[in-house]
Amino acid sequence: MTGRWIERWDPEDDTFWREGGARVARRNLVLSVFCEHIGFSLWSLWSVMVLFMGPAYGVDPAGKFFLISLATLVGALARIPYTFAVARFGGRNWSVFSSLLLLVPAGAAWFAMEPGTSYATFLLVAALAGVGGGNFASSMTNINAFFPLREKGWALGLNAGGGNIGVPVVQLVGLLVIATAGAAHPRLVLAVYLPLIVAAGLGAALGMDNLAPVRNDTGAVREALRDAHTWIMAFLYLGTFGSFIGYSFAFGLVLQTQFGRTPLGAASLTFIGPLTGSVIRPLGGRLADRYGGARITLGTFAAMAAATGVVLYASVHTSLPVFLTGFIALFALSGLGNGSTYKMIPAIFQAKAHARGLTGETAAAHGRRLSGAAMGLVGAVGALGGLAVNLAFRQSFQSSGTGTAAFTAFLGCYAACSAVTWAVYVRRPAQAPSRAEPAPAGAKV
Repeated sequence: MTGRWIERWDPEDDTFWREGGARVARRNLVLSVFCEHIGFSLWSLWSVMVLFMGPAYGVDPAGKFFLISLATLVGALARIPYTFAVARFGGRNWSVFSSLLLLVPAGAAWFAMEPGTSYATFLLVAALAGVGGGNFASSMTNINAFFPLREKGWALGLNAGGGNIGVPVVQLVGLLVIATAGAAHPRLVLAVYLPLIVAAGLGAALGMDNLAPVRNDTGAVREALRDAHTWIMAFLYLGTFGSFIGYSFAFGLVLQTQFGRTPLGAASLTFIGPLTGSVIRPLGGRLADRYGGARITLGTFAAMAAATGVVLYASVHTSLPVFLTGFIALFALSGLGNGSTYKMIPAIFQAKAHARGLTGETAAAHGRRLSGAAMGLVGAVGALGGLAVNLAFRQSFQSSGTGTAAFTAFLGCYAACSAVTWAVYVRRPAQAPSRAEPAPAGAKV
């Protein structure tokens, strides 16, 4: 090791893994989870800030949906350069920088959150919060390189789930502030997060490592862009993660707008769904490790369609208990699907490497190279699904005052995702490794 750079990294070698590789990988995983957690919290900050924006702010529900949509959009676009920054600058180095960069949107929100601020200023500050969404892509790309294929589902699930849980945590902080100090004190939320941002940057600087074998490879990017599986998986992740992040940002505003909940009433319910989806995400990765990601993903999309039917019924009949039941089920299912779809990416490219006649570490390195490049693209498209969710809600509420039309569109999306998963990965799964080298357990697609 030179400084914080590790020159040799071979997690598929059992001896290397057992004699120290696992310990290093898990230390980096823990710190990566913390950094990504704070990133998600700042990305979803405006799902909380809009609950503080009463009549004195002069922003209608459509304007609030657009604020959270803008943060979603910037976060989705940021994921593409963030993916490749790991190879260019090193996982540790980029984690330090990207964590401390969150001081900018947090500080901007501190100055903006008061009546009389122009809507254009709110748009700019909400856009700045989008950089927190990029942290997911760099974190997942970095952790993907640390772990062997047989443990990727669980490791990536923990990393992503720990990050995702930043959404309900910031919402819980908002609930605590509203319940104790009132809706006139949004800066108290920021007072909690400013020191945590600094702690994340310091933790990454002191405890994380860069992997020298992970080099910027534009050839891998081009190859991933040309591979149809990259875009098929992006579509499926749009259905799972797009649902999770879109619903997370919009849930409280839907409760206020359609069901007439007060800021405190909305905040007391908003965190439940994202918390459920975040906690369950590692289970989706673990189930995919054991049974294959395609099977778990197909079952998840079918169940999401059914849960959307429940939500659609509740929206038409304005039944809050039924609505909450169906919506929380959607969060849980999207969390499972997030874990299973992301597990599929390295498994697909590993299987394709074996199908090309590659074996051993050569096949593993090829799979890591392409899956690392694909993850950023898949993550970016998935986050754009969150933008689509929020824009659908905005249009639905503008047109009819309810979310019914939006839920109908989501139902059609889940049906399409189910059909694609079955046709491409269940009916005729990716080619298995050759008989000369048995497939590792983690290679199930």
